[in-house]
Amino acid sequence: MKITIQDLTKKFPSRNKKGKEVVAVDNMNIEIPSGKLVGLLGPSGCGKSTSLFMLSGLEAPTSGKIFFDNQDVTTLAAERRGVGLVFQNYALYPHMTVEQNIMFPLTNMRLPKQEAKQRALEAAQLVQIEDLLARKPSELSGGQQQRVAIARALVKMPNVLLLDEPLSNLDARLRLQTREEIKRIQRETGITTVFVTHDQEEAMSICDIMVVMKLGVVQQIGDPQGIYDDPINMFVANFLGTPPINIFKGEIKCGKVYIGNEAIMDKNVPDQKIYVGIRPEGFIYNPNGVLTLNLDHVEVMGRDKTIVSVHAASEKPFIRSIIDSDVAIDKDATTLSFNVKPNKVFLFNAETEERIR
Repeated sequence: MKITIQDLTKKFPSRNKKGKEVVAVDNMNIEIPSGKLVGLLGPSGCGKSTSLFMLSGLEAPTSGKIFFDNQDVTTLAAERRGVGLVFQNYALYPHMTVEQNIMFPLTNMRLPKQEAKQRALEAAQLVQIEDLLARKPSELSGGQQQRVAIARALVKMPNVLLLDEPLSNLDARLRLQTREEIKRIQRETGITTVFVTHDQEEAMSICDIMVVMKLGVVQQIGDPQGIYDDPINMFVANFLGTPPINIFKGEIKCGKVYIGNEAIMDKNVPDQKIYVGIRPEGFIYNPNGVLTLNLDHVEVMGRDKTIVSVHAASEKPFIRSIIDSDVAIDKDATTLSFNVKPNKVFLFNAETEERIR
């Protein structure tokens, strides 16, 4: 099912009488193709969960429209939208078994018991918990509880699946396993899925389309790799990447990009103050390189890469560069020199922080 969001805005009253309204979502416009997994990504307070709750019908928009295919569902009650919703805390009933929890939506729909049990079993098999049907939630791990919540959302055969920070309560290993499971389930069912997270690595690993938000405003929409390789502004560039992008103060003079007194590359745009963003993998170690930085320490990460922490004389905090582990670095050196990969260097206006192309 295709989802179309048009000029969607949500305002909340101020907490005090004299304050202004709080704009949680500001004029959002998105088209989500049928069968895709879309991630709403951004820091806390950016409006991503509010957007999800408006899609589900749990929150009414202040203005704008929501369409499921060609049906306007903006004012349609939540229970009539054909939506499956998985909350951050799973919201399982502790006194019920796994089977009863999964069956609960069907029981409310007054489905015959045998049909409900069969559909619950099928949903459990899909998320691979069919051996746990007789257990109570307290007897399950966090990852197993998460699967029960997903099975309960899927048992209704929804047109749209909505996931609100579904992995935030899991440890690192379970997060990795469960996000792979979510992607598998989504592909097998073909359900249009909207996934809310503040974790950029999580979003980049499983989403077909990513929507990056800041203070209620959509900053950029695209496939994860495309956004990483071509960020529209400094916020997006900063938000994506582990380790994060390195930001230097710089300037453009006479068609060259300078960091301090060193020209690192050509750029045929007017002279101006800028920020220079260089991805960690954008540095090429070269004793005669164009950019010399003070060495702080070297982290050997294994067979594939070494992370070198360096900094310019006037720059803090440390800059992190990733280089091939085969490159020999003198750990006693005080400075290192680098060339840069032009496709890993991004320039931003010093005032607006918009990308200079």
